[in-house]
Amino acid sequence: MAMTGLFTIGFLLINLFLLVAGVILIILLIKALLKYLKTEEVRSEKAEVRKSLGEVLKAYRMERHMTQEFVADAIGVSRQAVSKWENGSTDPSTSNLLALAKLYGVSAEQLLKTIEQ
Repeated sequence: MAMTGLFTIGFLLINLFLLVAGVILIILLIKALLKYLKTEEVRSEKAEVRKSLGEVLKAYRMERHMTQEFVADAIGVSRQAVSKWENGSTDPSTSNLLALAKLYGVSAEQLLKTIEQ
């Protein structure tokens, strides 16, 4: 009978430990979620920088009455690559950025200065 009491106490201690561990886990998850929600502004700013580079590239292309296909052929990439740069999905490589600047008749620095604001 004494052994049964020890097993019951052990069972209760294990359940108590699991309950405390579960509560701690929930608290940590809530803290992580709150931290993630507070960084939304930072994440949106990073997205804006990528998006604004695309907007700059598209604006220069449109000002010069060029199609994405023309730009792609001129610098040796696919039209889809130009589209991705302009919609902010990806950024052009350094060599492609230099080729775009030359094609648009501006310096690469001028393209990049526009997005630093």
